[in-house]
Amino acid sequence: MMEKANIGLVGLAVMGENLARNIERNGFTISVWNRTVSKVDEFVNAHPEAKRLRGTHSVQEFVDSLETPRKIILMVKAGNPVDDMIAQIKPHLSRGDILIDGGNSFFLDTRRRHAELAKEGILFVGSGVSGGEEGALWGPSLMPGGPKDAYAQIEPIWKKIAAQVDASPCTTYVGADGAGHFVKMVHNGIEYGDMQLIAEVYDLLRTALGMKASELAEVFGEWNRGVLSSYLIEITSRIFTRNDPDTGQPLVDLILDKADQKGTGKWTTQIALDLGVATPTINSAVEARILSGLKDERVSASAKLKGPKPVYKGDRQKLIQAAHDALFASKICSYAQGMALIRTAGEEYGWKLDLSEIARIWRGGCIIRAQFLDTIREAFAKRKKLPNLMLDPYFKGALRKAQPKWRFALQTANKLGVPTLAMSASLAYFDTYRRAGLPANLTQAQRDYFGAHTYERTDKPGVFHTEWSQ
Repeated sequence: MMEKANIGLVGLAVMGENLARNIERNGFTISVWNRTVSKVDEFVNAHPEAKRLRGTHSVQEFVDSLETPRKIILMVKAGNPVDDMIAQIKPHLSRGDILIDGGNSFFLDTRRRHAELAKEGILFVGSGVSGGEEGALWGPSLMPGGPKDAYAQIEPIWKKIAAQVDASPCTTYVGADGAGHFVKMVHNGIEYGDMQLIAEVYDLLRTALGMKASELAEVFGEWNRGVLSSYLIEITSRIFTRNDPDTGQPLVDLILDKADQKGTGKWTTQIALDLGVATPTINSAVEARILSGLKDERVSASAKLKGPKPVYKGDRQKLIQAAHDALFASKICSYAQGMALIRTAGEEYGWKLDLSEIARIWRGGCIIRAQFLDTIREAFAKRKKLPNLMLDPYFKGALRKAQPKWRFALQTANKLGVPTLAMSASLAYFDTYRRAGLPANLTQAQRDYFGAHTYERTDKPGVFHTEWSQ
């Protein structure tokens, strides 16, 4: 009788295929199944070198091929397809078996599935997987949440297949039920913010300085050797070097300016509002993608709504350095917002979340991996209850140092009419957070005037209401 497989995987799109190859390459026997059965044979035949990869042609054959307790990864599209697949597989499972959702599921769906399956003795893990196709194949950042005893059983596999930084695997047990998918969702929200901030700096440099793709490649390449060193800065520099084979023009200049989204950024902004956490950088990044989708409207409006002439007459190098500092400072704000949201969610849902560990597992494999995540890890390791990343001594000093050039970059962008939704929101977030007094006193007076919502006073305790119209 053939030896049972250590783990199984359902869903052979690119992410599923690459994750299966990663698992096999790291010494584990894996069975795979796909609803389109021909896809199974195509995949297995395409990789004769993968001796521990086994194809199956039915749910029953697939489940029977696994050692018990069975461990099954679902790599299917988020939403109803996950529920449909669970319903198809569940009748073949036994108590103690483990289902792992490796897709981008909404964390509340994961919580529901966890509770439903727990009634039948089936353990459900929602594991965020970040790193795209390449990460899935060579080592992603893995963010598992669910029953701790379920994670203990998949931990040897997860630690082997995750990205490795300083001999440390980029995975950890995140927390109960939907915690893993929540952290992955916020990761994607920060990713939205990062990408939009980079796009705004690119727009400022090409508009104000007329920089060509080749020049931008050099600038971003240089930035990637300093504090901005990150995966997104690295690939941005590479993008600027690629020319279209047909026209010889920089390919980036030929790509339509409409950015799509799959929903995780929007989920982040929605749940942040529900939890009462300010995430203006991430919100602005989502809104910028929505506005980019109004291409026809924008083309029409460009002929009717006029702004300043985008002519910059100042020092070229000064603006480049200002853009660098503005990007770094805004990036700090984006991560600060994301970490504050994760901390608040932990309190709300009863998850014991370790922000230092979360920063650690983001250092490799994932899309937002960056040099300064080590510093973020240290910040939360030194002060577990740090209320905001901006209050850490290192980041406080970095923001103080960057502030003049940050403001200069935004002043220049405003003067030239270059939109900077996310960068402006980042500075406003910083300015709002650092102010002891805000104009919310007037807002409270207005609310009390038209709705008798009451207010508190600065000079004495209590709750008050005024008959303003008298």
